[in-house]
Amino acid sequence: MTDLQLTPYRQALTDWSFKAANDKEWLPATVPGTVHTDLLAHGKIPDPFYGTNEKDVQWIDKQDWEYITTVTIEQAVLRHSHVELVFHGLDTYADVYLNGQLVLSADNMFRTWRADVKAYAKSGENTLRIVFRSPIQEDLPKLEALGYPLPASNDQSDVGELGDKRVSIFARKAPYHYGWDWGPRFVTSGIWREAELVAWSDVRIESVFIRQDQVTAEAAELTAIIQVYSEREREANIHIQTDGDNWERKVTLQEGTDVIELPLTVDQPRLWWSRGLGEAHLYTFTTEVLDEASRQPLATHEVRTGLRSVRLVREQHEDMPGTSFYFELNGVPVFAKGANHIPNDSFLTRVTRERYLHEIVSAADANMNMLRVWGGGIYENDEFYELCDEYGILVWQDFMFACSMYPGDEEFLDSVQAEAEDNIRRLRNHPSIVLWCGNNEIDSAWAHYIENGGWGWKKDYTEEQRNKIWADYEAIFHELLPEVVEAEAPGAEYWPSSPLVDLTGDADQHTRSLTDTGDIHYWGVWHGSEPFENYNSYVGRFMSEYGFQSFPEYRSVRTYAEESDLELESEVMLRHQKNGAGNRLIKEYMDKYLPQPKDFPSFLYMSQVLQAEAMQMAIEAHRRNKPYCMGTLYWQMNDCWPVASWAGMDYYGRWKALHYYAKRSFRDIAVSVDGTDGENFHIYTISDVLSPAALTLRVKVLGLDGELYKEIPQSFHLAGNDCVKQMSLSKQHLLDGVDPHQAVLLVELEHEGEVIDSKLNYFVPAKEVALSQPQITVTETTENGVSVIKLTTDKLARQVWLSADNTGEFSDNYFDLLPGQTHTVYFNQLAAVPQKDANATQLQHGLSTTRFTPVVVEGLKVTSMADYIEL
Repeated sequence: MTDLQLTPYRQALTDWSFKAANDKEWLPATVPGTVHTDLLAHGKIPDPFYGTNEKDVQWIDKQDWEYITTVTIEQAVLRHSHVELVFHGLDTYADVYLNGQLVLSADNMFRTWRADVKAYAKSGENTLRIVFRSPIQEDLPKLEALGYPLPASNDQSDVGELGDKRVSIFARKAPYHYGWDWGPRFVTSGIWREAELVAWSDVRIESVFIRQDQVTAEAAELTAIIQVYSEREREANIHIQTDGDNWERKVTLQEGTDVIELPLTVDQPRLWWSRGLGEAHLYTFTTEVLDEASRQPLATHEVRTGLRSVRLVREQHEDMPGTSFYFELNGVPVFAKGANHIPNDSFLTRVTRERYLHEIVSAADANMNMLRVWGGGIYENDEFYELCDEYGILVWQDFMFACSMYPGDEEFLDSVQAEAEDNIRRLRNHPSIVLWCGNNEIDSAWAHYIENGGWGWKKDYTEEQRNKIWADYEAIFHELLPEVVEAEAPGAEYWPSSPLVDLTGDADQHTRSLTDTGDIHYWGVWHGSEPFENYNSYVGRFMSEYGFQSFPEYRSVRTYAEESDLELESEVMLRHQKNGAGNRLIKEYMDKYLPQPKDFPSFLYMSQVLQAEAMQMAIEAHRRNKPYCMGTLYWQMNDCWPVASWAGMDYYGRWKALHYYAKRSFRDIAVSVDGTDGENFHIYTISDVLSPAALTLRVKVLGLDGELYKEIPQSFHLAGNDCVKQMSLSKQHLLDGVDPHQAVLLVELEHEGEVIDSKLNYFVPAKEVALSQPQITVTETTENGVSVIKLTTDKLARQVWLSADNTGEFSDNYFDLLPGQTHTVYFNQLAAVPQKDANATQLQHGLSTTRFTPVVVEGLKVTSMADYIEL
């Protein structure tokens, strides 16, 4: 090792031991990790996800915990001017000691913590010890001092044996750790991100921000904002290069930190586009600080970003009420299609890059172009955003505040400011991030007027308390956070709360219309027990939350339950249903819309069908209202443990019926049929691509035996990025005497002779369709190591479900099959090195082989709805 290096010396700190503060026995610890996962690894606690074990591990968060390691430091490292301990994540209240000296006190899980320890480090072995104070014991006195509780409706304090003492609001820690209506209560402690020893001398580039001032297809006008630390005044040159372009500027570095701005112009840039609109091209900008005399590099830094212009468009239009809410990317209005993302695990250090990859590839494969990082979780790891950059997935990024009111004392505000600065600086170069949002649902929750969408929190407080709580709210979300966004990422879009009508900061704004301005969380279906059909009438400018629950499939349920637990009201099922009314609501809606399942495993299957049907109705209602509505993000993409929830993929990454439905309903060029008015079918065609297309609709009335009764073709041109009602057809005219219980409407959309989308619709409710047991013929062949599965049937087969023994997903699933059709399905596994779509503007023809690699299926099983109900 040399005394001076171009890049800092880094030594990962991974060899740790841990114990409870009042214990004597040290045990090996995994770092990054948590106390819970370390205890589990040593058999000290049962699997927290299994059965009712959640309640048996609540003692952990009431204890203090210690981690210790020996850091061997070479003398050459100590010759550096700066020797630092860097912790990329400490959860949460932690005191750090090096050789018995307190060097750092941390109080925010979301921050990066640094301590210069050159004065305390020594050559050879050094003892590094961290004491994690119980977040519960730390924050209970704050609640008592406040004198009244602040709302925190998802804090499951009763599960944590705290009664009604909800303390989550005081800790800058992942809110969902305290429980949610889909997640367990595991209040973790530990070194949850990388820890390292860093040494450096002379010059260091602390950060580089590529500010995108004006980006067009002709030129990208940029400014590189470089923060450089130098130990002394010196003459230097800043050199930046990317893709053959070079820029340089002579500077005089002062002692300490300088901020240098260097204008850059990239002519005819390759723009970054979201999935479906073009290539998600990325540039790597390499910045060097060169010694002015010798031209030798003193420090270097790389930043990867995509060049694009982004605007949140909120404008009034004469032909539509209210104010628009949509994202414009490179001058193109984008209809946002996707879901809300929560953390992938209750224990964050178990989330690998492969799990992120599975989620992002699954999103892209389902024709999504946006994920909302919800405010009750974490600012995700770098890998999440890197993958979103690569796959063209736009990110709506919440700050980590959700469904609670927060204190506004100076210490808390200072912590929030530092947290925001840390994370914006870490993430601001990601082209995928198109919005910073202050919080989830707090604005609407505080509103007094429950009938207009508020939760009515403020009615529980005195006028003096209300004024104080709202002033604290405004201080964070209308003053501090937008100021930090503007300072650290100038030009980035900020939205104070989701949902929100406008930016006035008016605490009573929810007395006004909730559908024609701002973004909407619609929960009338589910929480309000409203019928699915209301999705067609309650459509806003941007639907940022809505959802419906289902159970995971049988094999996922069996990871936490025994056969004897497979009953809707068993203690285990109720422990794995965090929404109090959840199981009852699933059953009530199922009784209304679907045939009765014949047993509990059938109930699991039918719950997924029910959820998928609800979400298809919502998604397509939103898309049919384009451009009035310009976004649909359902709740939720994923799960943090195996549970009944709103997720479209379960904890193990298995696609539920919802995800397959979303893949079909999100097709870039799609057909959608609305038959909810009782008398007519209204048929729409929708395009989210930029090029016009010559298309043909074929509307067919078929019997359940496949007999063709009527066919209506129509050819037309569909403009790019448009939605058109192509026709309205009377159900009575279509049937023309055919028994509605024995008929289906098949609408096919063709491009150049190939069916690119199709929808089956029924003339009667699902419960009244005359189902009988189909005979499904499965032909399975292997071509070049790929399973090709062809399915035919002798009569209508509803909700055909393919499952396999090996891990992977099918190209299609949970589909209806008619006689005379041959449906081809491939079995796909996530590619080790997935290829990106070379031509993202192409029409979607079903199977995407560019993101998943087709392989041979093992243990194929094919069933349909008839197998799960009493015929």
